[in-house]
Amino acid sequence: MRDYLMIGTVLKPQGIRGEVKIKPYAADMDLFASWTTLYLEDHGSFTAVDCAVRRIHEGFVYAVLDKSATAGAAEQYRGRDLYIDRAHAAPPEDGAVYIADLVGCEAVDENGQVVGTLTDVLQHGSVDTWVFRTPDGGSLMVPALLAVFPEVDPAARRISVCAERLREVAVLDH
Repeated sequence: MRDYLMIGTVLKPQGIRGEVKIKPYAADMDLFASWTTLYLEDHGSFTAVDCAVRRIHEGFVYAVLDKSATAGAAEQYRGRDLYIDRAHAAPPEDGAVYIADLVGCEAVDENGQVVGTLTDVLQHGSVDTWVFRTPDGGSLMVPALLAVFPEVDPAARRISVCAERLREVAVLDH
């Protein structure tokens, strides 16, 4: 499992006092106010940056990173993903797992047939959509339903699939 979890992306500098506008991915964006250290990733290594949240407004977080005092200093963070170390992340709710722990899991049906490897989780609406890379190089999009995926085991890097239900709801793109 990953030691760092992506919790947002810096969209742009905001104003002239060094703030940045962050698109949050954390389930509870109010947690940003309690995080004073975030991390930036560069080629697999993580560097700590100080974070001072100024406000949370209309679904975005506005913060100063590493005491940036100007828009020019804040510009270096544009487009960068922000991470929290797992030790300081809020624990997932009962029955839930972090998306970071799902990505890379192999989906296998009840007959032992590999369906694919989870590459992304889309969160647009009431049900997440899981995106898989199929063994033949295509992609498969499936709503994350218990009827389709009766068991998820991130520790074993495995997702169990009901083949019949998968055929009913999956969208295949070759």
